[in-house]
Amino acid sequence: MNWHELLDKQIDDAYNVAERLVKLLDEKDLAWKPSDGNNWMTTAQLLMHLGRSCGVPMKGFATGVWDMASHKDIDTTKPAKMPPPAEKMPAVKSIDEALELLATDRKTAHEAVKQSSEEDLSSRPTPAPWDPEPINLGLRLLQMIDHFSQHKAQLFYYLKLQGKPVNTMHLYVS
Repeated sequence: MNWHELLDKQIDDAYNVAERLVKLLDEKDLAWKPSDGNNWMTTAQLLMHLGRSCGVPMKGFATGVWDMASHKDIDTTKPAKMPPPAEKMPAVKSIDEALELLATDRKTAHEAVKQSSEEDLSSRPTPAPWDPEPINLGLRLLQMIDHFSQHKAQLFYYLKLQGKPVNTMHLYVS
């Protein structure tokens, strides 16, 4: 298996599961967030983040052009040590918007993979805005899929905590 096959498979598996999880939500669930602790995103904020947490940064790594317009909630004039507090994060307005964001981000992720050569994926040193250590492009893109998968798992637990009928198979089977 080469980088293109690996990355495309991981993208499709992760997005298929995420879309299925989103479809288990009702509009009334968007305002929900865990009641214990602090700095939790609402479900709507989590869906917004999920819908731009993979493809958008993958495109940045692949092209060197970072689409900060899709992250207008982040102050890019100074490096962040921590993510913004949850209450400052944007939120989707509907389940349909969340699904549209996921579809667009999936397409962007696949395009980032497609425009990268196998050689670049294997060996092009690629630092991140948050991590100056240059590692190969393929690994950076795989890290973004992992980032997406972490938030997909967060959505799974949000559903579970809301009493939705989910089990481990919902999290892994695409």
